[in-house]
Amino acid sequence: MTKAARKTVKLPKGYVPTEDEKFMNPKQREYFRQKLLAWKADIVEETRNTVEYLKGENVSHPDPADTATANADRQLELSTKDRLRKLSSQIDKALARIEAGTYGYCEETGDPIRLKRLDARPIAKLSIEAQEMHERSDSLKAG
Repeated sequence: MTKAARKTVKLPKGYVPTEDEKFMNPKQREYFRQKLLAWKADIVEETRNTVEYLKGENVSHPDPADTATANADRQLELSTKDRLRKLSSQIDKALARIEAGTYGYCEETGDPIRLKRLDARPIAKLSIEAQEMHERSDSLKAG
């Protein structure tokens, strides 16, 4: 579904997807699209705040302990910024899946991902069952 082909869907105030509806109907897709866009806007704002903090932070202090603390704080901010960058990329991919009509379906099994899972983790690509299978497989490889 292209952006031009997508019809604007107005959500009723307080709308929350339910299991009683057809899965990934236009309202549900719009609900998750808006949720993802709001999440991304929050990330952009948080990233902007991180950049401003890093610009204003002086990492050279007369006391070596203060310098070490400032460097540790700066490293924490940088790792947070990197995590947000990766999360933003995942949000973009989820938005692309909405446009493509594949959002909400497990990439492993093709089965619908439960609405509660999508509401809690809108970037989810796997159903709970597939995710647990991956985690078990990863733990066996590590052990």
